[in-house]
Amino acid sequence: MKTNAELQKNVQDAIAWEPLLHAAEIGVTAKDGIVSLTGIVDSYAKKVEAENAAKKVIGVKVLVENIKVKFPNSTSKTDIEVADEIVKAFKSNALIPENMIKVIVEDGQVTLEGEMQWDYQREMTKNAIHYLPGVKAIINNIKIKSEIHDAIKQKDVENAMKMNWVVYDSDIHIKVSGTTVTLTGTVNSWHQKEEACRIAWKTPGIQHVENNLFVDYEYSK
Repeated sequence: MKTNAELQKNVQDAIAWEPLLHAAEIGVTAKDGIVSLTGIVDSYAKKVEAENAAKKVIGVKVLVENIKVKFPNSTSKTDIEVADEIVKAFKSNALIPENMIKVIVEDGQVTLEGEMQWDYQREMTKNAIHYLPGVKAIINNIKIKSEIHDAIKQKDVENAMKMNWVVYDSDIHIKVSGTTVTLTGTVNSWHQKEEACRIAWKTPGIQHVENNLFVDYEYSK
């Protein structure tokens, strides 16, 4: 069991351990598993890195992320310049189906729309622009529309969970309905919840994942 102060310190240490964040000013508060991050960073990549570091700490049930991205005047870019960099990033990666993506840039916020066959393509598309200067936020609205029409077997998803050391011994229940996989049960970290979702998304023919896993952790008062 952890106290709120211990959880706060764990998250602070996890963030400080990331080399990209050594100079970033990020505030952390924690209460009963609800962790809030605040501060100002000079790149979207740092914002994501802080979020990911916090999620991996055992005991984090909910993450409230209020980190702002503010660029120095010397590195600020117009939306047109940001859009041009995004197009170049997509063209440089042969695995990204750029013809299936619609990009909207507004005041540094990038919205991705379109349809792809696999979730890994959607994630790869988002990750390709994390480090681009001028990007303040990314909203990934790309939908998955698989061309595989074989029936999804619940046993296959269950076996995939058992093969992953992060979640194999968690209390995860799987239900398959058409092209949707629903996850219920309990895990002890946000990282396990996201990892279970990532595994489910690898299922051939899948189009939706309902991640209803509950992060359960007992705190010392």
